[in-house]
Amino acid sequence: MSRICTMICLAALLTGCGSIGVGLGISVPVIPGVSIGVGVGSGGVNAGVSAGHGPVSAGVGVSQKGQVTGGAGVGASTGVGNARVGVGVGTGGVLYDPNDPQTRDKSIAR
Repeated sequence: MSRICTMICLAALLTGCGSIGVGLGISVPVIPGVSIGVGVGSGGVNAGVSAGHGPVSAGVGVSQKGQVTGGAGVGASTGVGNARVGVGVGTGGVLYDPNDPQTRDKSIAR
């Protein structure tokens, strides 16, 4: 179930703050409760790390545009043959955007 929560979290990271989107991700557990993964969604390609316990997961990712995003999700899954299928809900937001003039260092922009 933690893998599904990780994918849900990655999908949430891909959607951005205040929007609804769909994403698909794959993750690999590194240690129990922590996974690294790659996702593709409405915001493009995203790589990240997430941690979860039970149906709850949270993570941080970096998009192909250099945006750092954070997200959290909750979900449930069930086995279907050799795969797992799940559903969940999550939210995410941009923590840092290198293309946003308000977050760039003014001394670098000279």
